Amino acid sequence: MELRQYTSILRRWIWLILLGTLLVGALTYVISRNMTPVYRASATVFVDQATNTNESSYGIIIASERLAQTYAQLMLTRPVVDAVAVQLGLAELKSDVEVEPLPDTQLIQVDVEDSDRDLATRIANTLPAVFIQQHNERQLQKFKESRESLDKEIRSLSSNISQVQTKITELEASTSRTAAQDADLARLRDNLQQYRASYANLLQSFENLRLTEARSSDTITIVEPAEVPRLPVRPRVLLNTLLGLMVGLVLSVGAVLLIEYLDDTIKNPDDVTRAVGVSTLGAIPRSRGDTPNNGEEERPLVTHLSPKAPTSEAYRVLRTNIQFSSLDRPIHTLLVTSANPGEGKSTTASNLAAVMAQTGQRVVLVDTDLRRPVIHRVFG
Repeated sequence: MELRQYTSILRRWIWLILLGTLLVGALTYVISRNMTPVYRASATVFVDQATNTNESSYGIIIASERLAQTYAQLMLTRPVVDAVAVQLGLAELKSDVEVEPLPDTQLIQVDVEDSDRDLATRIANTLPAVFIQQHNERQLQKFKESRESLDKEIRSLSSNISQVQTKITELEASTSRTAAQDADLARLRDNLQQYRASYANLLQSFENLRLTEARSSDTITIVEPAEVPRLPVRPRVLLNTLLGLMVGLVLSVGAVLLIEYLDDTIKNPDDVTRAVGVSTLGAIPRSRGDTPNNGEEERPLVTHLSPKAPTSEAYRVLRTNIQFSSLDRPIHTLLVTSANPGEGKSTTASNLAAVMAQTGQRVVLVDTDLRRPVIHRVFG
């Protein structure tokens, strides 16, 4: 029954529901169309973690996830953002930048939103590039001293080898060497051999340093550069309009239910039951002549003139319900009244008296409307 009542309410107020839905939808459409479009450019960065044979596979996975999160936060630090602004010739970076690691991967996604699609694309590509450059510079600083020391020794040995080689060449080119020169030549050759062995060791150490540096350094590369977006991500006019229609529908239905909740007028028998706590005995359909014209139009005695009409049957149902409503104490007196004129008091009283008289009962009908009596016109 409640579902049927709600359906009836919605059917009665369908015009208001449709009007509210269309108004909110149209307003949402106009606002969305006038909003500044925002474009999103996205770049993908791959983080190759430095391998450590001492860690387990699970430890490597956890370390990779934390490393990606760390790098994602570092990309938004002030030194990186300021360097990007300087490189692009901007006073400051006002675009909406979001850097998030992709779950269960070694990838980081850089999203930049701006009303200028070209600027959003340039920022999305410049931000990881600047971060990679700063990251590489930090990695180089860790082995800078060792690398410079080895490089200095290598250059020194290379110079010594060149000098010894030159002296050996001069002595070997001499046609008449003394015993002392032969001894110097032998000594120089031994020195050259030692220098070359030391040079080879230094080169091996330098190569080992490079391998160690490569293994202990994380590699960051841009695997998917950002492209210029063709369509804006906001506003989504169609989606916003559909959501606006849904919101308008919900608000309109809520307004209708609120109006019905606050409305305490009586419209049907169920309203009477809820308002005064008594049941109705009958419902008489409105017929022609129920509404008087300045009190001059006569009420038809439909139960006498058209006894088979639906209205006559409604009066007979009312008569029966009155009789069965008080079997213990038969009713001898009835009062027919209403709040306002022209609501069918005289018509109801006349026809109810007629259907009661048709059963053989003695009926006395008294018109107590002393200002505008009507009953005498109905019965002539």
